[in-house]
Order: sequence, then C-alpha cells, then structure tokens
Amino acid sequence: MRYWVFIPLLVIMDQVSKYFLEITRNTGAAFGILQGQNLFLILISLIALGFFILYYKKYQIASMFVISGIIGNLIDRIFLGYVRDFIDLRFWPVFNLADSFMVVGIGLLVWIIFKKN
Repeated sequence: MRYWVFIPLLVIMDQVSKYFLEITRNTGAAFGILQGQNLFLILISLIALGFFILYYKKYQIASMFVISGIIGNLIDRIFLGYVRDFIDLRFWPVFNLADSFMVVGIGLLVWIIFKKN
C-alpha cells in the first residue's frame, strides 16, 4: 500500500485540531529548548524532512508519520513563527498531534530496526 496518500490527511488533522484547540504558543522545540530559534528550527526540520523522504521507500509507515508531523509543525513555524500546542497532560510539556505523529513514527522506526537485528 502506498502510505504517502495518508500524509495530507494527517497534516489536515493536525492543522484543524490546532485551529480549534490552541492552548500554547511554542517558539522552541521539544521540552521548551531553543526558544526563539525559529529559523534554525525550520532549517533542522527541512533537513529531517529530506532525510525521511529519502528513506521513505524503506520505512514507509514510520516515515509517513514522521513526515506528517514535520510538515504539520513546519506550517506553523513558517506562517505563524511558533508551533500551536494543545494537549496538556499536566505531567508532560504541552504538545500537539504533529508531535504525536513524530513520536509514533520514530517509535516504529526504532522497533523495526531492533526487530531486524
């Protein structure tokens, strides 16, 4: 199956959820690091996006999730200058669907790599 067709759907889910549920404006990266470094974070995101596009064929499902998450947060960074977060578990930093997609994708990638070994 060609999982790339799900990327726009996941990005739309992320953007719609952020539109209706924004709680926090995050100008940094995970756990609040690199606050105010938007241009640098855009550059790092584009490099990571290129990496996962390059390896898409080998790790399709994992890459689909990571690519979707990167694009979702890149849209925010480029057009708003910050990432909109809304999932607040109280014991963890506030995050969004794009962040969740990336965690799922990286988790799958780690699982696949360790399973092969």
